[in-house]
Amino acid sequence: MIDSTQINEIRKRYQLLESALDERQRRLWAAGEVEVLSRGGRSAVVRATGLAKTTVLRGLRDIRAAGELEAGRIRRPGGGRKRATVLEPGLAAALDRLVEPTSRGDPQSPLRWTCKSTRRLGEELRAQGYSVSHSLVAQLLKDQDYSLQSNRKTREGGRQLGRNAYPTARSLLILADGGGSNGARVRLWKWELQRLADETGLAISVWHLPPGTSKWNKIEHRLFSFISQNWRGQPLLTQATIVSLIGATRTATGLRVRCVLDRRTYPKKVLVSDEQMATIRLARNRFHGEWNYTIQPRVR
Repeated sequence: MIDSTQINEIRKRYQLLESALDERQRRLWAAGEVEVLSRGGRSAVVRATGLAKTTVLRGLRDIRAAGELEAGRIRRPGGGRKRATVLEPGLAAALDRLVEPTSRGDPQSPLRWTCKSTRRLGEELRAQGYSVSHSLVAQLLKDQDYSLQSNRKTREGGRQLGRNAYPTARSLLILADGGGSNGARVRLWKWELQRLADETGLAISVWHLPPGTSKWNKIEHRLFSFISQNWRGQPLLTQATIVSLIGATRTATGLRVRCVLDRRTYPKKVLVSDEQMATIRLARNRFHGEWNYTIQPRVR
C-alpha cells in the first residue's frame, strides 16, 4: 500500500511540472506514475494531484494504446466539447431566420446590423426548443458578422425631448461639470440658457460640480462607461455607425440611450457683452452661488 510520504512525494513532483504541462502531458505523466507504483497507485495519484479519475484513466489508455494518438495532439480527433451548432444542427439557421428580416444597413459595409437584443433573440430561440443563453447568441451573431444596433428611428434636429415625458414640467435641472464650454464662469453658456428659458418658459437651475471633480458626474459611470462597452472593438468608420452604436446601448437595469446627429452649424468666438449679461435673470443659490444658480424666463 502507498503511504502518506509517497503521496507527498508525488504531489511535489507534480507541482514542479504542472505549469509546464498541457492537458495531454498531465494525464500521461499521471498515468506513468500509476504504472510504476504498486497497488493503489491510481488513487494515490488522484489524491496527490487533484486530477479527476477519468483523466488518469484516459492517460492509462493512451499509454497502453501507444501510437494511437498523434504526436503533438492533445485530444483524439473529435475530442472536446462540441460546438452548440453541432449539438443542435438547426440553431444557426433558426437564429438567421429571426435576424434576417430585421437586418439593415449597407450590404457592402463590414458590419451587418440587427435591431434585436441578444436576450430577446435568446428568449425566442428557447421558445422554439433550443437551449441557448444570450452570451451564446452574441457569439453566434459575431460568427455571422452581425453587430447589434438600435431599431429606433431618429429625427435629426428634433428638440425638447422631455416635453412628451414631462408635459406639466415648469422647471429644468442641469448637472454640469465646472469647466469647458459649459463652465460656471462662461458667459455664453449663461446667455444661451437664458434664451432656452425664454423659449420654453422653464426655470432652469444649474448645479456645477466643483473644479477637479468631473469624475463625480454620474453620467461618467452610468452612461459613458456603457457606451464604451457597447462599441468596444467596433470599427467607427462613419458618423452613422457611431450614432447607431451609441443609440443601441442598453443595460438590464433599464438604461436606454437616444442619440441623434446634429448637422446644424454654430458660430465660433461669440462674445456676450456686459449689457447682455445684465439682462439675464440669474439668481444665485445661497450655497456656493458661483456654482449653483437658477435662470428664470424673461417676461415677454
